[in-house]
Amino acid sequence: MTTLRSAVDAWLEGAEGRLAAADLTPRPEQLGFVEQAGDGVARLRGLPDLELGGLVRFESGATGLVQILDETEVGVVLLDDLPVAAGDAARPLGTVASVPVGEGLLGRVVDPLGRPLDGGPAIVAERFDPIERPAPRIIDRDLVTEPLQTGVKLIDALFALGRGQRELIIGDRETGKTAIATDTIINQRRSDVVCVYVAVGQKSSSTRQVIEAIGAYGDPKRCVFVVAGPATPPGLQWIAPYAGMTIAEQVRDRGGHALVVIDDLTKHAATHRELSLLMRQPSGREAYPGDVFHIHARMLERAAKLSPALGGGSLTALPIAQTEGGNLSAYIPTNLISITDGQIVLSSKLFDEGQKPAVDIGLSVSRVGGKTQAPVLKDLAGGLRLDYAQFLELELFTRFSTTLDPRTQARIDHGRRIRAILTQPQYAPMPLANEVAELFALQEGLLDALPLDRIDAFRAQTPGWLEAHCGPLMTRIETERRLDPAARDELKDSLTRLAQAVAPAGKGESP
Repeated sequence: MTTLRSAVDAWLEGAEGRLAAADLTPRPEQLGFVEQAGDGVARLRGLPDLELGGLVRFESGATGLVQILDETEVGVVLLDDLPVAAGDAARPLGTVASVPVGEGLLGRVVDPLGRPLDGGPAIVAERFDPIERPAPRIIDRDLVTEPLQTGVKLIDALFALGRGQRELIIGDRETGKTAIATDTIINQRRSDVVCVYVAVGQKSSSTRQVIEAIGAYGDPKRCVFVVAGPATPPGLQWIAPYAGMTIAEQVRDRGGHALVVIDDLTKHAATHRELSLLMRQPSGREAYPGDVFHIHARMLERAAKLSPALGGGSLTALPIAQTEGGNLSAYIPTNLISITDGQIVLSSKLFDEGQKPAVDIGLSVSRVGGKTQAPVLKDLAGGLRLDYAQFLELELFTRFSTTLDPRTQARIDHGRRIRAILTQPQYAPMPLANEVAELFALQEGLLDALPLDRIDAFRAQTPGWLEAHCGPLMTRIETERRLDPAARDELKDSLTRLAQAVAPAGKGESP
């Protein structure tokens, strides 16, 4: 009994101490009310101290992102499917929209707020970073000097990309835009680049196909997939590209290299237009609000190569945009072309003719990456673009000719071999050494005597043949990225023997 009384006395003494130390002074709390809600947006009253980009929480548990601050109302974009109705209370959370970052995201499929979509455990984050962050200052940037190998011969040879560059991939629907981005991600299995794929409003089947392809051919454990499908709230689709950039920036800021693919910004612009019009913002050209250029510019400016003082990391951006009828002069395409460092334009005509990747070499350009291109590729592709462009014009003008002079016929035959070599199947990005070998065979004229219908066989057998007959040379090309005279002679001899082995006996030029 004495022991029990002592325990009670001790508890009372501790409780009295805790009660005396408790802060019982009233604390003010802001409380607003929903005036109007619907279609993924809400308008609030009674929250005068909110900040732009801040978060609010509604009675149902739904979260909203503050996008409009008027004198009397607050415009909020909803980030959840939970119901929000007029009259519901809303409380500010005192934070801005953030996303988890760190190695715990690698190999995962998440939504723009970092919530798992792959059925796995909750994300273990190093920290939470705001989705809206300022772009690096000019003084904090460095020159783009390192190449980003896509594994696509046509791009690596003619429109080389550098780490820290922003290259737009643009074209009509179903012309292979996502295929180029997917092959680029797959090719990073040979590099130290961490990839972030952002799907904005894409069909679930299309997004699944990309994820499965990277899982089958690439290294998904070094990729992050941020998915905001067409059935998700417009607010999540709107913040998805910013969340992807924030995840990649964490890699860049610690001295690593990251690649962000945004698929696509045309749908993102349409979502922004939808939300802005619902919140009664004035519309402009093609009904887009005037700030649509700003939202993409401030996002893509975050891609950069940092100075050595900041670790020397890089963030490369490959945004995708869709055109209608090949119209590059539409509002969103012209905006994005002016923001980025170049564009890879895909042609539906070339795609329908079986030329894949269907890159229009006349409209495509890379304004930065050429300075980072491997010296061996620069030597081999120096006149390739001009030769190919001249061939395309010559082929068009001579299409209905019955007889051609030998010189013109030879140029057309060589141009057809350029086209055949630049054709590449999907999900088969190539190492640098194999790209060099095929372009070298083209430059040296080793394919001119080979029947056109045997070019595919030559390309298919080249990797195995070179690995068996000159493996050390291929390793040197990968590491040194150059071809000295002795290496050129060895490579030419090996490829000549391969061309002879592939050519059918007794057959000459195919029609």
